[in-house]
Amino acid sequence: MKQEELADRLQSRTAAAECQRELKSTLKERFQCVFEGIGKEGHPTLLNQIYTELYITEGGSAEVNDEHEVRQIETASRKPDRPETPIRQEDLFKASPGRDAPIRVMTKGVAGIGKTVLTQKFTLDWAEGKANQDIQFTFPFTFRELNVVRQNKFSLVELVHHFFPETRDAGICRFDQFSVVFIFDGLDESRLPLDFLNTEILTDVTESTSVEVLLTNLIRGKLLPSARLWITTRPVLLRPSERSGVSGCSSCPSDLH
Repeated sequence: MKQEELADRLQSRTAAAECQRELKSTLKERFQCVFEGIGKEGHPTLLNQIYTELYITEGGSAEVNDEHEVRQIETASRKPDRPETPIRQEDLFKASPGRDAPIRVMTKGVAGIGKTVLTQKFTLDWAEGKANQDIQFTFPFTFRELNVVRQNKFSLVELVHHFFPETRDAGICRFDQFSVVFIFDGLDESRLPLDFLNTEILTDVTESTSVEVLLTNLIRGKLLPSARLWITTRPVLLRPSERSGVSGCSSCPSDLH
């Protein structure tokens, strides 16, 4: 390896390490306290003090519907009809044996059960160095945030730079060189028409397009397949074009708090 190439690589690693520190600092500040529905209005409460582990179980399909949500509410005091496999938070992204497909996981549960807080705790634990340190970058989005920019055009690199300016300042564009997790919280609140059957294929992370095309290709593994994705949603009716593209599914049953 030439000296110039070695110097460039070392500089890139240094920039990535500094970017990770900055990102972790930002995410710790964002998620270490919660306000909504906890404590007195306007008084922050430390997430680590109030967090309660959710009982997450493995599901076999990414197809969710209205009946599933109603069934969870109606059978709150009953035992499940079939055996459930508990999933630890740190095992959410473990690939199934023999499966080489990109890792895309959906977690569904009724409103108010704590899906958003679960993603915040996952992010906070990573930012504080407590868990999932094999991940180099964690990028948590909400669909509410994405709805705001749905009329804009971005490349994937530009979208990450827009929401996480630490990556832009560090000049990081080759996310395929890192272990990356994208979190998309609140699919049921999305105003983006995610069509997994008919949307054009996009593989270039530097090509600008609509936000829905970006997300569709990211979720179905055409765009940055090395990244791991975690999507949360309430059990809602999905159109057939929205059902394909998620490789795994887990649930937060409403009868187990």
